[in-house]
Amino acid sequence: MSSSYKVAVLLLPACLWTTSVTHAGDKLVGTRALEWELTDWLNSKPRTLKDQRGKVVLVRWWTGDGCPYCAATAPALNTFHSRYSPRGLVVVGVYHHKGAGPLKAEAVKQSVRDLGFQFPVAVDPEWRTLKRWWLTGAERKWTSVTFLIDKKGVISHIHPGGSYVKGDKAYRALQGKIEELLAEE
Repeated sequence: MSSSYKVAVLLLPACLWTTSVTHAGDKLVGTRALEWELTDWLNSKPRTLKDQRGKVVLVRWWTGDGCPYCAATAPALNTFHSRYSPRGLVVVGVYHHKGAGPLKAEAVKQSVRDLGFQFPVAVDPEWRTLKRWWLTGAERKWTSVTFLIDKKGVISHIHPGGSYVKGDKAYRALQGKIEELLAEE
């Protein structure tokens, strides 16, 4: 068991609360998602958001070692990917570097392996996309945000950060929204 998982297990009770489940009141819900500026794709060739039209896209920002929220949420992301990708869900993990030192590609790759991510993962250099999508123009508590984007490229649901784990209210809300969007024509 990796040290990040041990930390997540020890801190899990603190991870189970979130600021809001759907954040439906956020002015971003119902708007078209801007194209992302992501680099260093793992587990897939480079992708654009535009090329994902016709699919439901779940985008989750995460950081590596030391983030108990990211480690706690990893199983949910893996479940959503394995359960819903055959039906048209694309899960994209977006690494945003929070470490004091320089970004090390091998450390990101190791975190992807440790967390068991089989879905596409990319790096958000200098938080370019995170700033454009989430941090500009509003006070935000979290950077580990999740966006759910419908088949037309419109933001349909936001989990504002922290963790969601199987069985909790935030997980059920996200799962329900995924199923609703996948059922749409």
